[in-house]
Amino acid sequence: MRNFDELSEREILALAIGSEEEDGRIYADFAEGLRGDYPASARIFVEMAAEEGEHRRRLIDLYREKFGEHIPLIRRQDVRGFVTRKPVWQLQPLRLDAVRGQAELMELETARFYRRAAGRSTDASIRKLLGDLAEAEEAHEHTAERLREENLPEEVLHQEDEAARRMFVLRVIQPGLAGLMDGSVSTLAPVFAAAFATGRSWDAFLVGMAASIGAGISMGFAEALSDNGSLTGRGAPWIRGGICGVMTTLGGIGHTLPFLIPGFLTATIIAMIVVIAELAVISWIRWKYMDTSPLSAAMQVGFGGALVFATGILIGSS
Repeated sequence: MRNFDELSEREILALAIGSEEEDGRIYADFAEGLRGDYPASARIFVEMAAEEGEHRRRLIDLYREKFGEHIPLIRRQDVRGFVTRKPVWQLQPLRLDAVRGQAELMELETARFYRRAAGRSTDASIRKLLGDLAEAEEAHEHTAERLREENLPEEVLHQEDEAARRMFVLRVIQPGLAGLMDGSVSTLAPVFAAAFATGRSWDAFLVGMAASIGAGISMGFAEALSDNGSLTGRGAPWIRGGICGVMTTLGGIGHTLPFLIPGFLTATIIAMIVVIAELAVISWIRWKYMDTSPLSAAMQVGFGGALVFATGILIGSS
């Protein structure tokens, strides 16, 4: 990689041309990825891509005027310290908040980079060029704000934010909550049955680990194979299945780990406290994301957990 201050004026201009082209393609990818779920935001990125194309055209005209037709290939990754772009556009489905945040950072970071580079430059022509590029990026930032105001009035913005929240609930919260509930509740019976049947912490730990991991694998595959997401909009099945499987395993391991404590009574008491904490977290998630009243969520989850817990103790003590 080369240092920025080693580049000639010709190379700096070529770098700016390539950067504007890349940013325009990123905005176009944003627009395409958001078109189905967030058409108003997609229109913003279509216009921003057009703005980048205009910047690129002006830079090319200036380059031809000063240096001729051949533009050397210099990319961001070839220059040390240049702004890099996180490939948010490759993560499907696109998250609206991530896309908006990335777009704002793209303009701010590029303008900041040009300003800092201009401040370090001792060559008057390079300083002027970098200053002009910084002004262009700042103008583009204002253009983005204007486009957002024109295309995203408060009502539409609220609708898109609400749609993003629904997508997050469908694709992350629901499979995660299903796994956490299954792992936290269904493993109570085998763990505490083994604990009270044997009176040994290690045996309860082994049973709990086996039940947690097995339930995680089972729930993960069941979630992944239940719906490919094409009609329901619930996203990629294997991502959903992975979330469900991991949360199932974590839900079971939570009250299994205390049985690593050799003292049976101490381990059992701590495990019970962990169970209460797990059920409280599940109730909070149901209230926060599933529009369930706090009292109703607590009663439903607590009643189910108490039944399974009692079943394990009864079977283990018989």
